[in-house]
Amino acid sequence: MQIISYNVNGIRAAAQKGLAEWLAENNFDIVCLQESKATPDQVDMSDFEKLGYHHFWHSAEKKGYSGVVTLCKEKPTLVKEGCGLEKYDQEGRILRTDFGDWTLLNCYFPSGTTGDSRQDFKMEFLADFQIWIDELRKERPQLIIVGDYNIANHPIDIHNPISNKKSSGFLPDERAWLTSWFENGFTDAFRALHPEAEEYSWWSYRANARANNKGWRIDYQSISNNLADRIKAAHHLADAKHSDHCPVLVEIDL
Repeated sequence: MQIISYNVNGIRAAAQKGLAEWLAENNFDIVCLQESKATPDQVDMSDFEKLGYHHFWHSAEKKGYSGVVTLCKEKPTLVKEGCGLEKYDQEGRILRTDFGDWTLLNCYFPSGTTGDSRQDFKMEFLADFQIWIDELRKERPQLIIVGDYNIANHPIDIHNPISNKKSSGFLPDERAWLTSWFENGFTDAFRALHPEAEEYSWWSYRANARANNKGWRIDYQSISNNLADRIKAAHHLADAKHSDHCPVLVEIDL
């Protein structure tokens, strides 16, 4: 099972840059897109459907904002939008798909880069998300949670940790949350297989950052520990350039 997570920074823009053609060259089982910035009626999905993908959406109420889309070859046994908390669900941040006895969550965590109020919102989301996951795990213990977490966890995950120590996405309280997350029931698929690799999943559009590989690793594949021994591979697909992020791949025996 190959699962892709990809913040496309607008599904319509990514489609114009050849997203469907890139997917056609590969054979991913599931593709989780974040920051879709669209509703289903705004996007011609026929090219994706021809590749055999079912598609499921959780769009933001605000037009052109946020949103997640899950493409999958196998039809899920359950699809559920959101986490039941309106202030997050109206922003289209979580899409759950169940496949038999395991559950996939496609998530787009809030960013705090636009000011203190959004940073506060982000920290509230992290706390509430943890509570929601703790409850979900009682019902669905086999979880895979992929997406744009908007946090670089360790200095190795960011090109310049010293100058960014006060930047949203690398603040001590955010990093402490993510460290606790991975110490309490979840495995960071990429880091488990590549403990010392300095690779990134997002680059600023400014200062030629991507060409100089001055990026951040903020896109993750969290695998519940009861599935961690089934991880076969985890990679950043940095050659795919439909966005300011690159896709992240996890291959897992399910």
